[in-house]
Amino acid sequence: MDPSKIRRKIDRFRILVIGRANAGKTTILQKVCNTRENPEIYNSAGKKIDPTVLMASTERGEHDIENEMVFRNNPGFVFHDSRGFEAGGESEFDKMKAFIASRSKETKIKNQLHAIWYCIPMDEASRSFTEGEIKFFSQCDTGSIAVMVLFTKFDALYDVAYAELKSMGKSMEEAEELAPKHAEESFAIGSQLKFLYHSKDIRRPPKRHICLPNMDKDDADCGPLIECTAGTMDNEVLRQLFVSNQQTNLELCMKYAVER
Repeated sequence: MDPSKIRRKIDRFRILVIGRANAGKTTILQKVCNTRENPEIYNSAGKKIDPTVLMASTERGEHDIENEMVFRNNPGFVFHDSRGFEAGGESEFDKMKAFIASRSKETKIKNQLHAIWYCIPMDEASRSFTEGEIKFFSQCDTGSIAVMVLFTKFDALYDVAYAELKSMGKSMEEAEELAPKHAEESFAIGSQLKFLYHSKDIRRPPKRHICLPNMDKDDADCGPLIECTAGTMDNEVLRQLFVSNQQTNLELCMKYAVER
């Protein structure tokens, strides 16, 4: 099907973004939508929510996963935000499960949930999975929805890699240059990924993961995230919708156009 026809029929690609506070979620969404502006928020009825009203609700600890976040620069994406489950405990987790279940029952494709990005920041002291994250990947039935783990703030591991390289006899210049690659290679064979994909505690592992460093930089590249997300989708129509809606990776648009 032609992408323009898909956009007319389905209209928007819907993503649930899950993560703890300060996981870098908003920064990543801004990069994907190629903007520095904050998103506009709409309630489940499609009515725009006044920012002051929203801020007051947030300060009271209220949060509605049904609210839609849309960036004016790219209205083809609709994002839903779920806080880390340590914030709302059992209640927050149950709301998230109910949201996924209800969206799965939607008859119209445009109202269904098309992807889940689970953001786990790597600048935490322990850099290990929280109880809430283990709970999600062991108990939450996401069906056919494409689920990815985004290891955000991955550049926090560069200092560790730098120190390891120095201890191996590398000069300061060499260690600084090699630190990013060394961090990725060490992480690829480290305990976090072994736990995520091979632990008996994880019954529903994600389809893929991606490491995202320096997303707060002006020249940050979210192309790998776009391509990785597209690669998780089994539904060709949804893949074409996702690729045609994104504005940051024109090469990927051309690639899928050629394949089609």
